[in-house]
Amino acid sequence: MGYAALGVGLPLAAAHLDDLYNQQTPPANTYKWRLVLSYDGTRFSGWQYQPSTPTLQCLLEQALTRVTKLERKDLCVVGASRTDAGVHALGQVAQFVTPFNYKDLQDMHAALNGLLPPDVRIREIGPALPDFHARFSVTGKIYHYKIYNDTVLDPFHRLYAYHNLSKLNVSVMKEAAKYFVGKHDFSSFANKQRNDRIVNPVKNISRVDIIEKGPILQVEVEGSGFLYRQVRNMVALLIQIGREALPPDIVPKILETCDRKELAKVALVAPPHGLFLVEVKYNEEHLGLPEDGPSTSFGRHHSISKCKLQYY
Repeated sequence: MGYAALGVGLPLAAAHLDDLYNQQTPPANTYKWRLVLSYDGTRFSGWQYQPSTPTLQCLLEQALTRVTKLERKDLCVVGASRTDAGVHALGQVAQFVTPFNYKDLQDMHAALNGLLPPDVRIREIGPALPDFHARFSVTGKIYHYKIYNDTVLDPFHRLYAYHNLSKLNVSVMKEAAKYFVGKHDFSSFANKQRNDRIVNPVKNISRVDIIEKGPILQVEVEGSGFLYRQVRNMVALLIQIGREALPPDIVPKILETCDRKELAKVALVAPPHGLFLVEVKYNEEHLGLPEDGPSTSFGRHHSISKCKLQYY
């Protein structure tokens, strides 16, 4: 199915289209469904719908229209995070609606994964409460950024870690990471988006941990929310500090400026392929199950009948 066949005119801007779908209220008497997805973002132009290039939202909507027999506009698909081109996900969350209920979700789960390419998997699918919203109910997110810190890059990490050739001083990186924790205006660490949405630049970062796993440095960032490319810009500055090109206390100085140009003078944004959306968090009350809904599907194992052997 071509992108134009999804029922949206090509002249409309992709970002504006996605905002329209996120803001619209699903029709009354519909059933809401929550998905948890994992994907290798290498060959995709990000999550957000675009009419001319392959995105995760496009692929998901195409599979859903095949399985549900509904039009794209009726599904009202919304993602929790608009991951950028080349960014991966272990726990992206999305929602859609249908005018009918399901008694069982395992067949639908299997059908959707059968239609999706192998680098995209729906890990679970379940019913959601009417008040649940994949994007606006979010209370926090966890991102991991992987840095391969050795002279020769293991080819099995080439698509999933940034290769840093210079030896990083992990101790000073950990010292600098502490400055990010807390509530700050992160305007200095946000790239401009391609639309005119007004976003609150004040975010609360609960932790920034740097874990050493052999040649891999894993930067784990958890917070209430993130600005466009915020994590990748934070990592870029930490790398420069690890190279001992900058002192750890440069972090609060750049934060105080609230000016993206100040960061650009000392660090370029880290590439996307090292970034993973690991988890999207919600309050427990938003994750409850409706009384009339089926059980959540986590996939199923295939059973194989035993072979009958004849002995001579």
